[in-house]
Amino acid sequence: MKRCSWCNEKNEDYVRYHDEEWGVLCLEDPYLFEMLVLEGFQAGLSWECILNKREAFRQAFDHFDWKIIQDYDEEKIQVLCQNPGIVRNRLKIKAAITNAKIFEQIRQEKGSFRAYLMEFTQGAIYYETHQTHSDLSDALAKDLKKRGMKFVGTTILYAYLQAIGIVNSHEEECFLYVGSKAQNM
Repeated sequence: MKRCSWCNEKNEDYVRYHDEEWGVLCLEDPYLFEMLVLEGFQAGLSWECILNKREAFRQAFDHFDWKIIQDYDEEKIQVLCQNPGIVRNRLKIKAAITNAKIFEQIRQEKGSFRAYLMEFTQGAIYYETHQTHSDLSDALAKDLKKRGMKFVGTTILYAYLQAIGIVNSHEEECFLYVGSKAQNM
């Protein structure tokens, strides 16, 4: 069975992520926030590195409960900076806290983060390969930056949209390839 070329088939967790999660539409707010945090931490690193640390991230970041994370203080930041199980980048840790606050503000304003995303997608799923950004990720990045989020550039957000299934980018050789048929959710 052929998979996307980036999938390290020697890593069972990576294969499972590729086969069962990446490109699969999931728009529940807890998952949307988890992936937003993880994609931010991935900046400059490999996704495989982040995936290998995912469970440690879950434990360290209170299972990605943004209502808890938004209240992290300097003491909690210090604890996270000492945790060898996660990426110990102070700027990324602080960004996760800031982004939790803004995530909640967006939820209060729109009813859910999903509803916010739907304003950009009009309910469409995009099928495209070999891209690192798009008009969609450009627009989303611009708005989230304007709201004050950090580590939400267009490339990070394109990877995020792929992870949550709004963009399906399985390569043509991959058994999960769907093609370029746009459809609505």
